[in-house]
Amino acid sequence: MPAICMQHQEFEPPEELRDTIKCFWYDRRDFGEQQSGFEVIPDGYAEIIFYFGSACSTVYHGDLLTLPSPFMVGLLNRPVIFYAQHRLEIIGVRCFPWTVFTLLGLPSGKDNVRIFEHPIVQLQSTLAEWMLAGKPEDALAQLIPYFLNARSGIDTGSMLFKAGAAMRAANGTMPVSQLATTAHATVRTLERKFKQFSGHSVKDVSGLMRFEQVRNHLWLYPNASLAGLAYELGYTDQAHLSREFKRYSGTTPAVFARKRKKNKLVLSDDLIAFTPA
Repeated sequence: MPAICMQHQEFEPPEELRDTIKCFWYDRRDFGEQQSGFEVIPDGYAEIIFYFGSACSTVYHGDLLTLPSPFMVGLLNRPVIFYAQHRLEIIGVRCFPWTVFTLLGLPSGKDNVRIFEHPIVQLQSTLAEWMLAGKPEDALAQLIPYFLNARSGIDTGSMLFKAGAAMRAANGTMPVSQLATTAHATVRTLERKFKQFSGHSVKDVSGLMRFEQVRNHLWLYPNASLAGLAYELGYTDQAHLSREFKRYSGTTPAVFARKRKKNKLVLSDDLIAFTPA
């Protein structure tokens, strides 16, 4: 895969949105003349993606599908490859998986990539004008009123939000029974509600949060002890950590760390590009 020139920026949401949205972000990638792929690996979030410039495609039911803008990348359980050429600019809204469907007023699901009809599509033309003027921060600012209005109809004091906040604070290491206690619910009720609103179980989301912690730590410290990480993040042992890492990333943590040390990985938040050997 050819090297890809990238620029990535993140923007913290207003205080009123921080219990529903992790961040807003902007990403620019220059792929050159030939269509190239880039890999998105799982983490503990769902993303609403607006894009501009190049078409953005992915493989869907065996065929290369050009995606509309916006589309949603749900909570992934395996890497997904996207394809583009020339310049691709992205504005993303990184949401907690237990809030994204409620914010959008959509039924939950396990789609890796979801194409949907929704009033938010009307923002595309406004955002495109700011992007054409070279002002991504002004484009991002157009999203804030929309999501403030969407959030105003959500009960943020609910069991689901309490459990989600506790899960975030513990980086996915808190047992389900303790999360239920924090949310003043039974385990059965919490599991049912969580799956109803996020499309995934508490265990699914906790596992992805822990994986993200391991991935980020190995990115910064590729010589880190896997046994120590396993203990710190609540895995049964190092073998358990390695199995989960490979399940979500398609590679072992040892291989990931080796590639990082050899500078064969370029990380832009949860987006991974492989550079030539």
